[in-house]
Amino acid sequence: MPRNVSIERVRNLGIMAHIDAGKTTLSERVLYYTGRIHRMGDVHEGTTRLDHMVQEKQKGITITAAATSAPWTVRDGLFEGAEHQLALIDTPGHVDFTIEVERSLRVLDGAVAVFDGSQGVEPQSETVWRQADRYEVPRVAFINKMDKVGADFAMSVRSIVERLGADALPVQLPLGEGSEHRGVVDLLRRVAYVFEGDATGRTWETVPVPAEMVAAMEAARARLVERCAELDATLTDKYLSAGAEAITVPELERALRLGTLRRAVVPVLCGSAYKKRGVQMLLDAVVKYLPSPADVRAVVGTSPDGASVQRAPSDDEPLCALAFKLVTDRAAGTLTFVRVYSGRLLPGMQVWNAARNRRERVGRLVRMHATEQTDVECAYAGDIVAAIGLRDVRTGDTLSAPDAPVALGAITVPEAVVTLAIEAKSAGETDRLTAALVRMTVEDPSLRVGVDDETGQTLLRGVGELHLEIVVDRLRTEHKVEARTGRPRVAFREALRGSARVDHRLARQNGGVGLFAHVVLEVSPADRDAGLIFEDATRGGVITAEFANAVRRGVAGAMAKGLRGGRPVVDARVRLVDGGMHSVDSSAMAFELAGSLAFQEAALEAGLVVLEPVMAVEVITPEEHLGAALGTIQSRRGTVRDLSARGNASVVEADVPLAALFGYVEDLRGRTHGRASATMRFARYEAVPAAAEREALTAA
Repeated sequence: MPRNVSIERVRNLGIMAHIDAGKTTLSERVLYYTGRIHRMGDVHEGTTRLDHMVQEKQKGITITAAATSAPWTVRDGLFEGAEHQLALIDTPGHVDFTIEVERSLRVLDGAVAVFDGSQGVEPQSETVWRQADRYEVPRVAFINKMDKVGADFAMSVRSIVERLGADALPVQLPLGEGSEHRGVVDLLRRVAYVFEGDATGRTWETVPVPAEMVAAMEAARARLVERCAELDATLTDKYLSAGAEAITVPELERALRLGTLRRAVVPVLCGSAYKKRGVQMLLDAVVKYLPSPADVRAVVGTSPDGASVQRAPSDDEPLCALAFKLVTDRAAGTLTFVRVYSGRLLPGMQVWNAARNRRERVGRLVRMHATEQTDVECAYAGDIVAAIGLRDVRTGDTLSAPDAPVALGAITVPEAVVTLAIEAKSAGETDRLTAALVRMTVEDPSLRVGVDDETGQTLLRGVGELHLEIVVDRLRTEHKVEARTGRPRVAFREALRGSARVDHRLARQNGGVGLFAHVVLEVSPADRDAGLIFEDATRGGVITAEFANAVRRGVAGAMAKGLRGGRPVVDARVRLVDGGMHSVDSSAMAFELAGSLAFQEAALEAGLVVLEPVMAVEVITPEEHLGAALGTIQSRRGTVRDLSARGNASVVEADVPLAALFGYVEDLRGRTHGRASATMRFARYEAVPAAAEREALTAA
């Protein structure tokens, strides 16, 4: 069946930013101006379409990435008059829900990075920008809140260049800042768009650029034209021979598109989503500069025999799709969000799940608008849809044609650094609690559930306090399970302090076939985040490959379980250097047990150091409270990395152990009379100083 919209006219994009930069308000305006909704909601009133969860409405933040689609027709310039289909994902800004950003960027072709015009680049701005870098996602930037007191467009652009290392290239200037903001200046066309007189923002007036702004506009435009000439070789000669004025607006837009697709530049626009200024121009820029699925290079996967396989963005290629998000719907069952990279996906179609090594049958296909569903007869290359009826699919699984199987790379899952003990309030709800937690971990790979071996308690592990708070609240509101929880604790780890060599012989005989395994292990620390590096260095067949692999499993199991207080051991280099087998009593089980016991013995001999999660903290405070803010950091074992000014405020960047940060925001506000704010994100694990180890473990 033919496409309704050609692949070249599809734009899959995400909106990403630091919390409170205005992403959801911008998304709401996009839906309104594209005709997807007929009344704009408000974040503060809890009436936005994409923030549909109870917790999102209560807290005024985005928790889960919400998908929708809408048409847009460009008004002028490149692609003028052509209707395009936008598939939009509004992602969370809070660091605790960074998995939603991660898996969204994994499947999107482009992104709009939103910045608060009074703050510029903020901590989570950096996090999401690096995530987009990892997946090579082209971006346009939107400097939002230009109507806000303290808005500074030049500072915001400069922060993108200095803190993100991006070639930020303004294509607009704000027409006034703060209370004087009225619209935007289009550098390409040398006109101003004034948004006054229409409360909906649907219409605006095109006027000459005010005389006091002409010099600034011409200087910015000269920089823009010069950079475009560098981006497009066909313009270089024209620029050098005929000058900047000879280059037309369509030529500038083509050069900007080329540079954006190459990720050589980031076009910068501005406005105020809340005041409904500049949103339509941003939509034009999305179509003009961000890629279609056809502009993205072929995805690379692995065939069952380990060979590299490419799938081009074409309907005629074999099916290749990635499941990037699962949502439990009480009426429809599990919704599996998939991005189709190649081929076609049809209702009733059989697909191959390489991760589970099994066939699946697709039931229905639907296109989502927040929680609303519209049936789809066929999903083509480049489409993002939700599949209903898939039984055993998880986030990151690849769905492909059974006769052309392929597996794509996995989705990165953030560290779980906070632990919470949880139990049902009544014994009769224990099974329901367990079932609800299983469903929630399927939906959210950054949420882990385990059991404390010593106490038997169920443990939740998450990215942060807010993450786990939302999980517990969702248990009550969505799953109707009341739960009791302990206080949050830090997820400590341990690593080897030194090296050791052990010779372990396992010999057990209880009548009949016994257990025998002889292993000699050498253990030493590995680089941070290296995980387990296992080497079978035996010679002469003293241990078979099967039994050596069993030793590796035993070591991995011992590391995951931990030796002291249930803290996992990480980053170890283990060499199996010698050993022996028995012709009757040796088995894989015996060598797995021997590997586990040998590693435990070797780790204790080598010594263990406790590792704790360290957070990158940014504090913004009025200068008169800077001393108090610095005191809150120093009193919590923090180290100040940088101290700078942002407008009339001081900005403190510091590294602080997570164990010392519980209750920090309340403490900071109390000491600064409520005038300072703080944000934090996971930075790394590092060793706890010996003098602070007991204090850290006790406090957490």
